[in-house]
Amino acid sequence: MAAFVASDRHRVAVFVRPGLLQMELGIVHQLFGQAVSATGDPLYTVLTCTLVPGAVRTDGDVTLNVAHGTELLAEADTVIVPTSDEDYTPVDGRLSPPLAAALARIRPGTRIASICTGSFVLAAAGLLKGRRATTHWKSCDRFRELHPDVRLDPDVLYTEDGDVLTSAGVASGIDLCLHMIRADHGVAVANAVARTTVVPPHRDGGQAQYIRRPVPEGTGSSTGAARAWALDHLERPLPLRELAALESMSVRTFTRRFREEVGLSPARWLTLQRVERARQLLEESDLPVDRVAANAGFGTAVSLRHHLLEATGVTPTAYRRTFRGPHGTPL
Repeated sequence: MAAFVASDRHRVAVFVRPGLLQMELGIVHQLFGQAVSATGDPLYTVLTCTLVPGAVRTDGDVTLNVAHGTELLAEADTVIVPTSDEDYTPVDGRLSPPLAAALARIRPGTRIASICTGSFVLAAAGLLKGRRATTHWKSCDRFRELHPDVRLDPDVLYTEDGDVLTSAGVASGIDLCLHMIRADHGVAVANAVARTTVVPPHRDGGQAQYIRRPVPEGTGSSTGAARAWALDHLERPLPLRELAALESMSVRTFTRRFREEVGLSPARWLTLQRVERARQLLEESDLPVDRVAANAGFGTAVSLRHHLLEATGVTPTAYRRTFRGPHGTPL
C-alpha cells in the first residue's frame, strides 16, 4: 500500500536517522508545507521516514514517533537527508548495510538533497562522486579526508549539481529548501513562503562570512619581531623593505624566511590580517566603513569592499548587518 496518497503534488520524503536535529526536520515540513498555488492548494506532500518505523531519538530530550519506513524513498520525487549526531564522528565514511539498502530504493531521477552533515551520507553512497557539494564548515577537513572524490566548496550556503543538492549548516537548510521551491514553482511562490515564515528569500554571500580562519602565526622567530610590529601598525603602509629592515635582512632573505615560517608571502599575510582586523571592527565598533578601512590599513572603503568580498562573499555593510543587526546593535 502506497504511503503517499495519489495526487498531483510533489512528494517529499524526509529520511531521518537516530540523533536527528529537530530544527532540520521542522525546516523541511514548515517551508514545503507553506508552499501553495495561486488558488491556495498545497503544492507538496511531505512525509517523514526512517529505517525502522517507531520511536526515533533526536538531539534533544524529545523522541519522535515516525510512522513510515523506507518504502517512502521508492515513491518520492525529492528525498531530503537531514543531519544525525552520528555524522560528526564518521569512522570510515562507509554506510551500514541497512542504510545502503534504504538509499538503494531511491528511483533514478529522484532529486536528492542533504542538510548540513547529511552530506556525509550522500557522499558515502557515491551520490556526490565528481560533483560539487558543501557541508558544515567545521566538518570540511574530515569530509575531504573521507571523500576526496567530491569537489567540496566550503564557502557556499548550498550547492546544486544536477539532481543532487547539499547545504552547509543547519540554517542553510532554509536557503536550500527555498531554492528548491523557487526552482519548482517560481520566485513568487518561494518569496511568499519566505514572508510567511519570516525569513529572507535569499541571503547574501555564503558560509565564508561565518568562518573565522586564524591567520598563520609562524613557526620560527627570525621574522617574528617584524610580524608583531606589523600587527601593531596595520593602519599604516607597511612596505616590505621596512619590515625586512626591522630584522636587518635584505628584502629577498626576509621574503624567503617569512614564507618558510608562515607559509604565506608577507603581502598575503598582511592582507589576511587586515581582513581580520576589519571584521573585528565591523562586528564590535560603530565606526563608519571608511574609518574601518583606514584603521585596518586598506585606505579606502572601495579597497576594503574588494578584499572583504573576496574573503567572505559579502560587502562591509552586509557583513555588519549580519553580526550587528539593521540598527547596528550587537547580536
